[in-house]
Amino acid sequence: MNANKSSAILAGDVSLGGKVSVHRLGFGAMRLTGEGIWGPPKDRKGAVSVLRHAVELGVNFIDTADSYGPHISEELIAEALFPYPKDLVIATKGGWNRPGPNQWTHDSSPAHLQQAVEGSLKRLRVDRIDVYQLHTPDPVVPFEESVGTLADLQKEGKIRLVGLSNVTREHIERARKIVPIVSVQNRYSFADREWDYVVDYCEKNKIVFIPWFPLGAGRVAGEILDRVAKAHRSTPKQVALAWLLQRSPIMLPIPGTSSVEHLEENIGAASVKLTEEEFEELAGVPELVAVR
Repeated sequence: MNANKSSAILAGDVSLGGKVSVHRLGFGAMRLTGEGIWGPPKDRKGAVSVLRHAVELGVNFIDTADSYGPHISEELIAEALFPYPKDLVIATKGGWNRPGPNQWTHDSSPAHLQQAVEGSLKRLRVDRIDVYQLHTPDPVVPFEESVGTLADLQKEGKIRLVGLSNVTREHIERARKIVPIVSVQNRYSFADREWDYVVDYCEKNKIVFIPWFPLGAGRVAGEILDRVAKAHRSTPKQVALAWLLQRSPIMLPIPGTSSVEHLEENIGAASVKLTEEEFEELAGVPELVAVR
């Protein structure tokens, strides 16, 4: 497959809360930072080029967080793409502190979330954040207080749409009693289906599901992905992403990379259409250990 001829547009569209529509193959901007998701990238110009090329390939949904860098990912997005294309939706998150490389500590307190939103607004150079996600529930802060803070910030006009990340169905149901939830972002891939029941819940309730680490099955220990990939003249990673796209119409994968080559490969997945038999065969494979 010539990924250069592919486009995220071919993945189809999904609606976020009935308010805005995006193509169903987005870009995750976490890996644009330095090692350990800390500090600037070794190749800043390269990171900027990847972001710009993603938009050229039809991507109009970019996911980031204030904790990526910290702050670096958001700054790179603004550097690369501001002023933004009219159809570009940028989703960011808050709820972590970053004391050092590969170190993450909870803080979803109202005070922290308020500061986080203000910081993201400045770094992204916007007056309102398209989609703001609670990055993770905080074990020492009442969940309703965290979600209620985002609801208040939405009323103030600083957030357009609210999403959740790393949550259970119970969390989603509790949050929906406070504010409309347009998206849920949990770890999910061909080889990691722990959150299948949350995907089903989201589909039933028209909530977009954003799988993080969607390429956990990029190189699965087995032959099935290789065989299907050869049949489509594609790669195992593209088949894994294509399976996600066909898993549910509310699925919005956000594969991330700092490489233009890998970006083009990922977007090429939008052109892979599995047969019903291939999808069912892949769906019937038990969860496997991904080779990272």
